[in-house]
Amino acid sequence: MAKASVLTEALPYILDFKGSTVLVKVGGSVMEGEQSLESLMDDIAFMQAVGMKVAVVHGGGKAISRAIKESGHEPQFVEGQRVTDEATMEIVRRTLNNEVNPDIVRRLMKRGANAKPLHGNWFFTAKRIMRPDRGYVGEPSGVDTRAVEQMLDAGIVPVVTPLATGESDDRHLYNVNADLAAAALAKALKVRKFALVSDVPGLLKDPADPKTLFSTLKLGDVEKLKADGTISGGMLPKIDACAEAIRAGVRKVHLVDGRMPHSLLLEIFTRQGVGTEITQ
Repeated sequence: MAKASVLTEALPYILDFKGSTVLVKVGGSVMEGEQSLESLMDDIAFMQAVGMKVAVVHGGGKAISRAIKESGHEPQFVEGQRVTDEATMEIVRRTLNNEVNPDIVRRLMKRGANAKPLHGNWFFTAKRIMRPDRGYVGEPSGVDTRAVEQMLDAGIVPVVTPLATGESDDRHLYNVNADLAAAALAKALKVRKFALVSDVPGLLKDPADPKTLFSTLKLGDVEKLKADGTISGGMLPKIDACAEAIRAGVRKVHLVDGRMPHSLLLEIFTRQGVGTEITQ
């Protein structure tokens, strides 16, 4: 009876979201935990199975940092973004394209989802971030959604790497913060929902106290919370990405804790939800 109750509660949401496009950004930290990653892959496969068009953008921060250390160097960050010189860029490209992306595709296909890799530099353009200089780090300046839309319409889950090519004559490869890349794609696709799955419960007033979770955050409060330091560090690019997506017309953005089993399904298919929901 409990299972039947859960299914009947989910049915209106399944019907409502059938045919809708949802973008899921998978944080690199979530991919470090085998159990949490398996749960998330179950959720994404389920969403596609009930008729949602699902695109995935993934990070790979911890895997990249590990590869950089193995090369004899120390990872460096400025304002939550990785400093990326020429050698680091090659490590980023190799780790994302040859390690992280194929692993996600394989896990989804194992569950019956039709998933394929899609490297971001095939359709993202970026301009270099100069102040302070972070090397070959860019912010998205253009998105050609044709390849993504063709895959979604064909019932395929595109699994996208956060890489981009420079604008016009600049053909260099750029490392793009995965949150910002996902936000740019969410805006361009005009997705119904945009979920950022990471290793935090959502936005907390006090990072040490899970009870201070903002269950709902209004767009108008973002700048005030940045000014008072509530939004800082690695949360800055996440919230900026969410705010950009909302301003561009995405209805709701969700910060979801990937360490919680099936947090994505709980957020989308239940009345209460989990994490932080950001709205206009």
